[in-house]
Amino acid sequence: MKRPSLPSFASLPPLSAVAVPLLTCLVTLGALTAWTAGGNAGRPAELTIPEGRVLIPSGAEATAAFFTLRNTGGADDVLTGVTGPTGHRAMLSRTVDIGHNARSMAMVRGATVPAGGALTMTPTTLDVMVSPPPRLAPGDRLTFTLHFRHSPPQRVRARAVRPGS
Repeated sequence: MKRPSLPSFASLPPLSAVAVPLLTCLVTLGALTAWTAGGNAGRPAELTIPEGRVLIPSGAEATAAFFTLRNTGGADDVLTGVTGPTGHRAMLSRTVDIGHNARSMAMVRGATVPAGGALTMTPTTLDVMVSPPPRLAPGDRLTFTLHFRHSPPQRVRARAVRPGS
């Protein structure tokens, strides 16, 4: 009766064949950990929005609000929508040239707030269209909620000003 043979050391891989991949993995993991701990893996968007402005309406259809959104983080974010005061619709809109020195308003699905930069709304670029326009006197304040792709919603106020102010 033949006894089962035990594996010989000759059939095992050399120690260097196992040690090299293992050591490579450990060095890579250590380097990635140090890189991430040093803040090099990127920081999320960090948004701040000071009080904005809302125009005292001159007509019965709509008015506009404007904000400056600052992003001190390391990643872009996207403004995806706005909720306005109760009883009023708020939408992102942009002024677009339609030719022959004419302009029109177009609804916008989103606007990028760049990392390390700002998104500034103006009457000739991006704004928040508010419809129907609320009755406002100079200095009145309205509350809006700005919604983002990556950051939590932010409640922000806008102070009523006369057009051109």
